Amino acid sequence: MRRAVLIVIPYLWLLALFLIPFVIVLKISLSDVALARPPYMPQLDLSEGWAGIRDFFAALDFENFVFLTTDDLYFKAYLSSLRIAVTATLITLVVGYPIAYGMARAAPEWRPTLLMLVILPFWTSFLIRVYSWMGILSNEGVLNQFLIGLGVIGEPLQILNTNTAVYIGIVYTYLPFMILPIYAALEKMDESLLEAAEDLGASRLSAFWLVTVPLSRSGIVAGCFLVLIPSIGEFVIPSLLGGSDTLMIGKVLWEEFFSNRDWPVASAVAVILLLILIIPIVLFQRSEDKAREAGK
Repeated sequence: MRRAVLIVIPYLWLLALFLIPFVIVLKISLSDVALARPPYMPQLDLSEGWAGIRDFFAALDFENFVFLTTDDLYFKAYLSSLRIAVTATLITLVVGYPIAYGMARAAPEWRPTLLMLVILPFWTSFLIRVYSWMGILSNEGVLNQFLIGLGVIGEPLQILNTNTAVYIGIVYTYLPFMILPIYAALEKMDESLLEAAEDLGASRLSAFWLVTVPLSRSGIVAGCFLVLIPSIGEFVIPSLLGGSDTLMIGKVLWEEFFSNRDWPVASAVAVILLLILIIPIVLFQRSEDKAREAGK
């Protein structure tokens, strides 16, 4: 009985927080925009019985998904979001891996302190942290004033309202999500494997690439997914730090929902975004399962 409860609870969680909301969004994406509350048609009227249910499903169509293929804006937004998210994820990996490696190789008594320092930004509101970067990166901000004071530059650099500011914001915000899983993988790695590799003639650099990196692969993959997935649909960072040329699907979703009041099209955009995020994860999970079966 206890085992059944432990199995059912995660499925109920997924049902309540993922499947039901997804079905609602999917239903809206198959509807038509209307000047009403809510701003889409049709509405399911159970008082009419089976006839009402039949008419409801008959009125649903894929017109909004077809519309997305006729406007280049959405394709460009998806492509730009993927490009920015992938680039930011790679930068986060390059920055986060050495930090995680240093934490894993630090003295045991220092590791809790270092771990706390990584988690410390979560104690402050996400919105406040993003707003703080506006003050740092603006023309009169701390960074430009510091560089001018050192004589490195003669006039302020235009960093805010550019894609560079978006990359900085994403890397800073999601860096802990990259560090923590890599640290977890490196922290439990057996150091005797590195000693064995060096005894067999491998240099420290070779041992790192041939032993450490492969053994931390699970942490790297987990960290990349934890950064990539929210970055693709990010709205706050590109809105506050990006400029008019920063095109991301999160901003498009906001415009469709709250400016254009076109909930069906916005829902169709959200459904496609969800498929873009889920399909790679499912394919990766299947490849991992096949690799485990082949290893057995």
